[in-house]
Amino acid sequence: MAKNIEVAGMKKNKRSAGFRVKRAIIYICLTILAAACLLPFLLMIVNATREGRDIMTSFTFIPGGIDTIKANWDRLHKNVDIFRGLLNSVIVAVPATILSAYFSSITAYALAVYKFKGNKLIFSVTVVFMMIPGQLSLIGFFQLVRALDMYDTYWPLILPAIAAPGAVFFLRQYILSILPRTLLEAARIDGGKELYIFHRIVLPLIAPGIATMSIGGFIANWNNYLMPLIMLKTPEKFTLPLMVTTLNDALDVAKNQGAIYMCLAISVLPIMIVFCFCSKYIIGSITAGGVKE
Repeated sequence: MAKNIEVAGMKKNKRSAGFRVKRAIIYICLTILAAACLLPFLLMIVNATREGRDIMTSFTFIPGGIDTIKANWDRLHKNVDIFRGLLNSVIVAVPATILSAYFSSITAYALAVYKFKGNKLIFSVTVVFMMIPGQLSLIGFFQLVRALDMYDTYWPLILPAIAAPGAVFFLRQYILSILPRTLLEAARIDGGKELYIFHRIVLPLIAPGIATMSIGGFIANWNNYLMPLIMLKTPEKFTLPLMVTTLNDALDVAKNQGAIYMCLAISVLPIMIVFCFCSKYIIGSITAGGVKE
């Protein structure tokens, strides 16, 4: 009996040691992948502190000096109003993200919860629109914008976010997977109206999914280049991606690479801030706010 117990203990120790080795290998691989993902951002920040000629002729992760940073900033500030570009991008990206998150969630909730004629047809049309490239409708959309006298304004960049087929598809599947019908029935029995149920119960429940889609939506709106290029003509209204292109055209690229990298580094900061803000909702409890003890 004692011998059997000893053999069983040895097998358990071997399994435990094997598990620790596998976990260590996984952690090492994940660390290497994380470092590989961060290297381009690190290189961008380092190049923002270096001379343009050095960037074109050498590769290093050693940052430049204070004088080089000041010279790059002076070149950037002289040719581009970087703060105006940041403000313009915020004016476009934040409302578009909020509109997309709210209207996509309420549409997905209706398609997931309510059973009515045409439900499957509407969902199928939504999936089809996901597969159609937006560039195909660009000419017709431009003509519509000119007819509505919205050319050279931010409205064509903000209002289309209300109809986001990809967000509707994702949130519908998310709601179907995590929303308990008994919770809705209990709220209706207690006298809750449909809009009240959606805003006070459903929205907190699907907050992680909305946060995930909002991060992607904000990045897409922030980095959008084609639509602002077509819809805007006043330089003071240009978003940051357009200003980066203006900087690229206005400066000697080979000489002023440092200023261009500095502009790119500044443009990435709001995206990192939004990710840090929304990440706690992604990793938070899925049912936070839905059911309380």
